[in-house]
Amino acid sequence: MTSLPRLHWSTLGGVTGGLEQRWSTLWEVTVDRGAAPALPPTETDLWVINAKGERPLPELLRLVPEVGALPILLLLDPEAPALAPADLAEWGRLGSVRWGTLGPEPPSGGLRPRATTVPPLSASQALSLGLVGASQAMREVLGRARSAAATRATVLLLGESGTGKEVIAKAIHRMSAEAAQPFVAVHCGSIPENLLESELFGYNKGAFTDARKDTPGKFREAHGGTIFLDEIGTMPPAAQVRLLRVLQEREVQPLGGGAPVRVDVRVVAATNVDLWKKVQEGAFREDLFYRLEVVPIVLPPLRARPEEVPYLAQHFLNRKAREHGLYPKALHPSVDPLLMELSWPGNVRQLENAIERAIVLSGKRPVLTRADFAFLADRMGLSTPAGSALPPELPAEAFTHLQSVSSTGMDLPPEGLDLNQVVSDMEKTLMLQSLAITRGNKKRAADLLGLKRTTFLEKMKRLDLEDAEVEAE
Repeated sequence: MTSLPRLHWSTLGGVTGGLEQRWSTLWEVTVDRGAAPALPPTETDLWVINAKGERPLPELLRLVPEVGALPILLLLDPEAPALAPADLAEWGRLGSVRWGTLGPEPPSGGLRPRATTVPPLSASQALSLGLVGASQAMREVLGRARSAAATRATVLLLGESGTGKEVIAKAIHRMSAEAAQPFVAVHCGSIPENLLESELFGYNKGAFTDARKDTPGKFREAHGGTIFLDEIGTMPPAAQVRLLRVLQEREVQPLGGGAPVRVDVRVVAATNVDLWKKVQEGAFREDLFYRLEVVPIVLPPLRARPEEVPYLAQHFLNRKAREHGLYPKALHPSVDPLLMELSWPGNVRQLENAIERAIVLSGKRPVLTRADFAFLADRMGLSTPAGSALPPELPAEAFTHLQSVSSTGMDLPPEGLDLNQVVSDMEKTLMLQSLAITRGNKKRAADLLGLKRTTFLEKMKRLDLEDAEVEAE
C-alpha cells in the first residue's frame, strides 16, 4: 500500500471544522491546535499554517529557519477581512511560501516536495556553523537564506570581509534538499587568471602544455549540489563570459573542445566590493551581474550586531579549545562589555582570531579576563579600566556576605564572631562568583573551586543556592 504524503497543520488556535478528515483522502494529516506553533514532525512534506493577524507570531519566525526546505502553505479564512498589502508582506517574511484559502478542498500535492529527508538546521547546528541570529539583521539574513535554500536560484552574498559569507553559503546548502550532494568552494581571487578557467570549467587532454588527462573542473565536481564562488569581483573578463554561459545554458564547455557537458548546480557567489560600481566602471559584465543578483543577501558587519558578540565568543572559545587540545575555558563576565564595545573592522574573523590568541597565551588559567584582550583595546583606542578583573555584572549578593568581615580584614573583632557563619558566607560568595564567571555551568564552576561536581551540588543545596529539583539534573 502506497503511503500518503504527510501534512502538518498549525491552526494557531483556530478551529479546524473537521477539515482534517476531508483532507485525509490525499494527506496523512497531523494537527497542532495550540495558539503558539510547534515544529512539524521530521517526516512532514507540507506545513500548513493559518494566516491570522497582521503579522506572523515571533515564535513562528524563529521556527521557520529550523525546517530547511520544507514547503509552507499559508491559508486565509474567506470569511475574515482581507489582509492589507503591508500585512501580506509581513507574512512573506516567512520565506518561500504559497497562499491558499481555507476550505474543504485538500491542499494541492503539487507543491515542491523535498527530494530527500533533510534534517532541520537547529539552533545548535546553526551555532556550529558560526550562525547566531540573535539580532534582527541576522534573522533577516537567515530568513532570506532559508527562502533561497528552498529553490535552485542563484544567490549573491554581499558584505565586508570576515562577515561570514562562506558560512551563509554552507548554511544555504545545508538547509536545501540537496544537502547530501557536494558543496564546492572556489576562491577566485587566489587562483591565477591563466588557471581560473581550467579550474572552474575543466579541460580535455592536450588542451595546453601539461594537460595530460581530462579534468572535470569545479562545476562538474559540484554537479547536483552547490558551488560557492568567493571574490567573484576579481574574475577576469574571459572567465566572466564562460560563467555567463553556464548560468544561462546550465552547461560547461571544457577547454580544448569537445561537446558541452550539462550541469545541475546551485551557484552562490560572494564579494566584498561594490559589484555594481565595477559594472559602471566597465570592470564587470552587466549581464552577468543581473544573472548573479537573483537573490541578493547583504551581511551586516559585526559592529552593527554587537548583541551577537558574546554568543560568538563563547562558540569560538569552545571550538578553539578543542582544536588545541585544551580543557574548555570560561570568559569572565567583565569581558563581554569590552568585546561588545569594539568596532571589529575584521568582523567575525577578527573575533575568532582574538579568542584563539587569548586561549593560547593564557596558559593553564581556566578563566579569560579583560587583561587577556588588552591588545584589542590598545589597538582600537579603548582603555581597560583599573580593577577590571572584578566583574561588574556579578549579582550584588555575591559580595555582600563578607562586607562586615572584610572591613576589619582577617582580625577577630572585639565582640567575637560566628566562625561557622563566616565560613558559610565565604563559601556562598565564592560559589556565586564561580557560577557567574562560568555563566551557570556547574561542572566548570566546581573545577574553578577544585571540587567534584557532586560536592559542589551538595554545597549548593546546603547553602540554599538552588532547589534540590534543579540540582538533580
